[in-house]
Amino acid sequence: MENNGLFITFEGPDGSGKTTQIRKLAAELEARGIPFLLTREPGGTQISDKIRALILNPENLRMGEKTEILLYAASRSQHVEEKIRPALAEGKIVLCDRFVDASVAYQGYGLNQPVDKIRAISRFATGGLTPDRTYLIDVPPETGRQRMRHRTGPEAGVTRDAGDLDRIEQRALAYHARVREGFFALCKENQQRILLVDGQTSPDTVFRIIRTDFLHLLKGKERRQTER
Repeated sequence: MENNGLFITFEGPDGSGKTTQIRKLAAELEARGIPFLLTREPGGTQISDKIRALILNPENLRMGEKTEILLYAASRSQHVEEKIRPALAEGKIVLCDRFVDASVAYQGYGLNQPVDKIRAISRFATGGLTPDRTYLIDVPPETGRQRMRHRTGPEAGVTRDAGDLDRIEQRALAYHARVREGFFALCKENQQRILLVDGQTSPDTVFRIIRTDFLHLLKGKERRQTER
C-alpha cells in the first residue's frame, strides 16, 4: 500500500503535554481544511482499545514484562493495518499520540528489556512503518508526575492520588527517569526524524515550534507531489 500522506507522531514522558500539542496541530489542520486522522497508542481501533484497557489497568499488577511488550505490539499491528496505512494511502496526515519509540523507551529502557528485540517485534508488527516526523516533548519525571496529578479538562483543579494513575504512570520515578534517557538516546540516533522540544516552556511556545516545523514538512510534501 503506497504512502501518499504524512505520518507524524508525538512522544514524550508521561505529563509532557504531548496530547495537548497533538490536539493543537489537529485543530490547525482542521482550520486549513487538510484531511487528517487523529489517533493514539495503545488503541486507535476497537481491538486495540481492548488491549489498551488490559495494559493500563492498575489491577493487572501480575502482567509480565514480555507480555506487556507483546500486547503493545499486538495493539500496534491492528492499528497500523486497520487505520494508519489506509489513511496514509488516501493522502491524509496521520497524527499519532505515541508509536514504536514509546515501546523502545518504556519497555526497553524503562524495563531494561533488550532494545534490539523490541525493535524487531515492532518491525514485524508495523511492517517497518516509520514516522516522517516525531515531536519529542521533554520534561523531567518529577514535573510530569506533578502535572498528571493536576490534569486540566473535566478534572481541572482536582488533585489525583496514586490510585487515579494508570499501571504505567504509577511506576517509580526511577523507571520514568530511565524512560526519559531512552527518549534522549532515540533522539540522538534519529536526529533527522525526531525534533526535541522543551516541554517546560509554555504550551503556546511549544506549539509555535511544532507548527513551524510541520508547515515546512507540509510544503515539502506538496512540492514533491507537484513534481510527479
